[in-house]
Amino acid sequence: MAKQTFSVGQVLTAAQMTSLQQTAMGGGSPSVKTSSYVLVAADAGTVIQVNSTSATTITVNTGLFSSGDSVQIQNIGSGTTTITAGTATVNSAGSLAISQYDGGFLYFSSASSAIWFDYTQPGTTSPLTTKGDLYTRTSTGDARLAVGANGTTLVADSAEATGLKWATASSGLTFVGASVSFDANKSIANATTTTLTFDVELIDTDGFHSNSTNTSRLTIPSGKNGKYLITTQLFPIENSTGRREVRFIKNGSVLYGWNMNGYGTMEMINFAAFMNLVAGDYIEMSFRQSSGGSLTLYGSNTSTGVGDPGFFNIQYLGA
Repeated sequence: MAKQTFSVGQVLTAAQMTSLQQTAMGGGSPSVKTSSYVLVAADAGTVIQVNSTSATTITVNTGLFSSGDSVQIQNIGSGTTTITAGTATVNSAGSLAISQYDGGFLYFSSASSAIWFDYTQPGTTSPLTTKGDLYTRTSTGDARLAVGANGTTLVADSAEATGLKWATASSGLTFVGASVSFDANKSIANATTTTLTFDVELIDTDGFHSNSTNTSRLTIPSGKNGKYLITTQLFPIENSTGRREVRFIKNGSVLYGWNMNGYGTMEMINFAAFMNLVAGDYIEMSFRQSSGGSLTLYGSNTSTGVGDPGFFNIQYLGA
């Protein structure tokens, strides 16, 4: 029923009351449109129902409606119906496009301005197209994130438009750290603390060691603050005299030490420590012996394949 004007003292018929009730409750017979349509003043208080297989528009012009008027609009056709501002202003928190079996109503706040309330706010047609798609949002609106490949996991990534992406799942067992050695045997002077240098990188995942500068150091790279396991294995030549001392040095200061008496057979020194380190910290290792003369530490001898190599290792355990 279109908007009507009544006079003072007028008695309404049963049919008029029924029609008014239907309109107030959103019912009543709709005005069916099969093509694009421009609203007219008589549409106030009525239901406009679009039934078209093609895209259509409902155009809203100014000067036709009063403040407080409303028009319900439905779309039962497969073609999308779009509320279009003609000379009037149309505002909405959602989309002005109405998909099949969707609808809403135009409420006029003035003769020249209306608000579109979509029954399925926020008013957008679902962007999802495939099993497993995710409904996400960009900085400008709702968006589809296509399902990822089998075995991938969803991770946050601020560089992506939606802030999310699919990535290869991590096993959690990726090694981060370094293992270094020295190729040639080292002669360690008696009663002299010697900081060992290393020229063989057996493993180095993130640039912990350099073969050209500060070769004694294992340095914590950027982004790898956390807990570390530091280990060593050294093979001094057989000598039963005196003691052997190994020290772990952090940023030039001794933190941990170990010592043992010499033995007459092949010696093997193993030493380990846990440390909390940040980017830029560096760890070194010193060796001292008191056999009464020089003492040899076996190198890896990679050129000949002979020898019992000494190792200096660092392993990142996590933050």
